[in-house]
Amino acid sequence: MNKLFLRVLSAMLVLVLVVPGSLLAQDEMAQMGDDIVEACPAPQNLPDTVTIGALFTLSGGASVFGQVQQLGVELAVEEINAAEYLGQGRVLEVIFEDSASDNTQAINAMVKLVEEDRVTAVLGPTLSREAFSADPVAQDAGTPVMGVSNTATGITDMGEFVFRNSLPESAVIPGTVAQAAEILGINSAAIIYANDDDFTVSGFDVFEQTFADLGIEVVGVETYATGDVDFNTQLTNIISANPDLIAISALAVEAVQIILQAQSLGYEGALMGGNGLNSPAVLEQTGDASEGLIVGAAWNVAADNPLSVAFIDAYEAANDLLPDQFAAQAYTGAWLMATAIRCADSVDGAAVRDALAGITDFDTPLGLFSFDEDRNPVHDPVAQVNRGGAFAVLTAEMMDDEG
Repeated sequence: MNKLFLRVLSAMLVLVLVVPGSLLAQDEMAQMGDDIVEACPAPQNLPDTVTIGALFTLSGGASVFGQVQQLGVELAVEEINAAEYLGQGRVLEVIFEDSASDNTQAINAMVKLVEEDRVTAVLGPTLSREAFSADPVAQDAGTPVMGVSNTATGITDMGEFVFRNSLPESAVIPGTVAQAAEILGINSAAIIYANDDDFTVSGFDVFEQTFADLGIEVVGVETYATGDVDFNTQLTNIISANPDLIAISALAVEAVQIILQAQSLGYEGALMGGNGLNSPAVLEQTGDASEGLIVGAAWNVAADNPLSVAFIDAYEAANDLLPDQFAAQAYTGAWLMATAIRCADSVDGAAVRDALAGITDFDTPLGLFSFDEDRNPVHDPVAQVNRGGAFAVLTAEMMDDEG
């Protein structure tokens, strides 16, 4: 893939990804710029229907993530097809599979998509532990797979066909901790995490290292198993150490109970979570107990770049609710994959992989976006805080106003 292609591809995405907010017709797309037409013309060699897979946790404990991911992808596909983005008369089709928060089911679903359905590419799975189980199936088959919510360490180490557009915990947590420590004067912290899940263990590792790097004393570490519902013993131990901050590396189901039980035990310090706490469902189910909860994120609904605003408007109109980070990443992932297919003008896995890897420095709802040489995302994260049941961008002024 030559440098000219990469430069034009970047310019193309800045313009083309405006399409989702305005549903431009194909003739209007052609007016966006000659460079786009020259570098990546409307495909001529694709089949009438291009099929990709989407493997999400649509049921089970992590369904609060997977269900909005499906809505994000459905919106993107509707817009892609309305714009005839893959060529006149050609459509993008998605086969959705439910991993049900189960690693074995994730493997079986990936086998179905790759070997039976013979999809061109796959979005997902939702959970990092599912990805570690299922992605090798896609890698062995030479099918590009893109995690749109996988933040654990080592995801793309599984092979050259494995991508993610979700910022890893290591790219989000350190800045969030540093910002919160400066604003709130955090000197001590405790950590609670599930020790049987790849994502939560990665989050613990990053929290622990970040606290050490910033000179924040870790006064307690407690573990639990995924599926636990009683955290009173762990939280009692933590609270007795009087930390300024409790860091929670958990998925949504357990996070809700940890937050509620911390409040019931009288904890009044700061709470901070990893990516598993980014869902609005966590805030809804914890109410006042999560007021002030700080979470690092890849995207916030208050983002004011034009593509983000267009996405929010379209998503809310289609679903009668505001999107969260997981919907935004899934939506963007579908557009990224469609763009790779368009620019490859092929459904060959290796060709799509190469086109996907070449995407760099273009505008998306997530901000200016690139894949690095290891197929990990590069874009700016955001620190956010729960104010009144919704995540807002964390600022010193906001915390001062709170008193």
